[in-house]
Amino acid sequence: MRVVAGKNKGMRLKMVSSKLTRPTTDKVKEALFSVIAPYTKGDLVLDLYAGSGALGIEAVSRGYQKAYLVDHAGPAIETIKMNVAATKNLDSFVMIKAPASQAIKQFAEQRIVFDLVIFDPPYAKQHIAKDILDLLEHGLLADQALLVAETDEHGFHSVHDNLPAGFSVLAQKNYGITYLTVIKKD
Repeated sequence: MRVVAGKNKGMRLKMVSSKLTRPTTDKVKEALFSVIAPYTKGDLVLDLYAGSGALGIEAVSRGYQKAYLVDHAGPAIETIKMNVAATKNLDSFVMIKAPASQAIKQFAEQRIVFDLVIFDPPYAKQHIAKDILDLLEHGLLADQALLVAETDEHGFHSVHDNLPAGFSVLAQKNYGITYLTVIKKD
């Protein structure tokens, strides 16, 4: 696994040693960032189920100012710390060990507003539609924020069937069992 583009292009990333974590392939990562490139504002990123931190690190490598990398698992946080250290750009990352719902409450207290939110939870624990509602309810999404969901087929349908008003789907792509959906807040 590596950073695909930007200032850290080619940097190798460590993976979480767990069967519960599934790394995003370079092909999916490239597709994701190709779709969002025209809409990029370059400010704050939330990688809510960060795993190794690869997607948040990719976003910063491509010009986003800061990424908040959230995961509740200790091994994931340790891997994120190693990967962030390798970027030699520690000030561009905030690592948070907490469940998604707890992190969202923390961001609400701090009044942090995100321009890009990445959802890549374990396929068995997809609550993306609920997470979107929580982020919206707490005022954590910037105007025209981008949301990216990497899911399996069940999660794909759940996101589409439960997408709140005020959001539109910019792109949807399928890569084997992986479904990528890019959503924009209107």
